[in-house]
Amino acid sequence: MAVEGGMKCVKFLLYVLLLAFCACAVALIAIGVAVQVVLNQTITRETTPGSLLPVVIIAVGAFLFLVAFVGCCGACKENYCLMITFAIFLSLIMLVEVAVAIAGYVFRDKVKSEFNKNFRQQMQNYLKDNKTALVLDGWQKEFECCGANNYTDWENITGMPKDRVPDSCCINITVGCGIDFKENKIHTQGCVENIGVWLRKNVLLVAAAALGIAFVEILGIIFSCCLVKSIRSGYEVM
Repeated sequence: MAVEGGMKCVKFLLYVLLLAFCACAVALIAIGVAVQVVLNQTITRETTPGSLLPVVIIAVGAFLFLVAFVGCCGACKENYCLMITFAIFLSLIMLVEVAVAIAGYVFRDKVKSEFNKNFRQQMQNYLKDNKTALVLDGWQKEFECCGANNYTDWENITGMPKDRVPDSCCINITVGCGIDFKENKIHTQGCVENIGVWLRKNVLLVAAAALGIAFVEILGIIFSCCLVKSIRSGYEVM
C-alpha cells in the first residue's frame, strides 16, 4: 500500500509537470514568433543560421506540447508504451535544447556579423521603403543609437544629403533635427553594439529560464520512469 500511495503522489506530480510543460511549450512558441517578427524587420529573407533560430524554437515548442499530450494520455490510462515514449521524447527534447544552446554560443559572432550586414542593407532602403524607415527609426529611438557601427554610416547611404541623419538619431527628437546636426545633439553609438549590450544584459534571464525548463524536464523523466516501473511491476495506480 505504501508503494501504491507513493505512486499516486508521483502520478499527481507528473500531472503538475505536464501542465508546466504545456505552459513552457506555449511560451516557446510565442518567443519563436516574436523573434521571427523581429528578424523579418531587420534581417533579409535569406536562409541563414540566424533566420533558422525562431523556426527551431517554434518547432521545439510544438513538439514539447505534443510530448506533454502523450505523457498526459499515458499517465491517465497508465499505458506502459505511452509513458516510455514520453520519457524518450522528453530526453530527445533536452538533447535538442543542449545542441541549440551550444550552437548559439558557437555562432554568436556570426549572428552579430549577420545582423550588422543586414542592418546596413536595410539602411540602404531607408529612403526607398517607408516600412523599412519606420522599423529603423523604431530601433534607433528604442536603443538610443544611430547607424550600424556609428552615426557616420549614414554618410554612405545613397540619396541621403550630406551632414544629415534621420531625426530618430536625435537626443531630443523634433522634425528636421537631423539636418546639419551636431554630435552633441545626436546619439553617436551604433545600433549593433547597443542592441548587443541589451542582449547580454538579458542573457542571464534567458539562461535562468532555460535551466528552470531543463530542471522540470529532468523531473518529468524521473517521475515517468518511476510510473513506468510501477506499471511494469503490476501495481494498480489510481
